[in-house]
Amino acid sequence: MSQHNEDRDKVVNALGGKKGLIDSGVPSIVFLVVFNISKEVNTAIMSALALSLILAIFRLIKKDTIQHSVSGVIGVLICAYFANKSGNASDFYIPKLLTNLGYGTVYLIANLVGWPILGVVLGPLLGENFTWRNNPARKRMYVKASWIWVAMFFSRIAVQYPIYKSGNVNLLGTVNLAMGYPLFFAAAYGTWLIIKSGPPAVKVSD
Repeated sequence: MSQHNEDRDKVVNALGGKKGLIDSGVPSIVFLVVFNISKEVNTAIMSALALSLILAIFRLIKKDTIQHSVSGVIGVLICAYFANKSGNASDFYIPKLLTNLGYGTVYLIANLVGWPILGVVLGPLLGENFTWRNNPARKRMYVKASWIWVAMFFSRIAVQYPIYKSGNVNLLGTVNLAMGYPLFFAAAYGTWLIIKSGPPAVKVSD
């Protein structure tokens, strides 16, 4: 495997990986579908939670990492708490909005203070640790890539929060899905293009 491919895989895995996307995203699809069919918030919640648990068990059987599966289960439980407490299906998406706000804020502040999150996460994975801090070109590369994620997180909030306030759960769920995987893949691909075309990482000797 070439160095480029190895680095690409490290970047993809650091951003969640394909399995992580499935474990964290598919239960939301099930929630929306079941709610549309049953019109029952609790039924939709139980269906999403059941799928999350099944995915976690499947990962255990396959001896895969269950990190994302466990995160998915916890995420569904938190979303379920909000929706169940109010009885409003739209509230299932409150934690997702808060998560985007939290991540977006962290990425934004980190960029402004010169510690881009992508550099903090990917630096050690790519073998350079934090030496990129002393390489202006490498640092600019991580800052530039991190702005993509700032834009993604805040664009989700800007579009979805007004829909949440309107109470249109079907539109909110659909837009949430449309701005989920597609935007994530676009941001991940943009990140990889920037890193691939940037200056090479200087590996830190053991």
